[in-house]
Amino acid sequence: MENEQQASFPQLNAPAPAFKAKTTHGDRKLEDYRGKWLILFSHPADFTPVCTTEFIGFANAAPKFDEMGCELLGLSIDSLFSHLAWTRNIKEKFGVEIPFPIIEDIKMDVARAYGMVHPGAADTQAVRATFFIDPNGILRAMVYYPMSNGRSIDEFVRLLQALQTSDANGVATPENWCPGKPVIVPPPKTADAANKRASEGYDTVDWYYSTKSL
Repeated sequence: MENEQQASFPQLNAPAPAFKAKTTHGDRKLEDYRGKWLILFSHPADFTPVCTTEFIGFANAAPKFDEMGCELLGLSIDSLFSHLAWTRNIKEKFGVEIPFPIIEDIKMDVARAYGMVHPGAADTQAVRATFFIDPNGILRAMVYYPMSNGRSIDEFVRLLQALQTSDANGVATPENWCPGKPVIVPPPKTADAANKRASEGYDTVDWYYSTKSL
């Protein structure tokens, strides 16, 4: 019983768990997103106020994610009919069209594969989990929020920008990095490289901490 209640979690920098599911835009599987970034996110339930604000936030940011080559895919343990009714209600009451598909996960197959169900929070609802999957199907980031508090969509935009910048330039990004700010140069791995670091043209505080502008 104890093992049954433990949530299993996917691993960062490993292939994201494969799935095939019904959505409000037809059947979707992980392989459909190969070659693009994917943000897969769960919410506890349709027709709930915090989730409604999050979906409006994701919808408003959808053009920005699209510019970055990223698709959005929602999920909850509700039926397609509930999803459709809820998105229609959001359009009617808030004037916002939900442009991305939402997975019907009544049997919790996807939710369990991604560690979205936490028995300490609820046995039949997914917590606010968000997964960043890269164009090669590799899980690159996971963010979990409690049911009581909404996510920051702006932070997800920033995180995707940071991941893409690191991939493209072989660098790391500091706390609260945003495009246009200096990035962190990987520290040297040998004594000889450490001795040379100060003369390599970076903004170097010490051998292990150097930044540069892109």
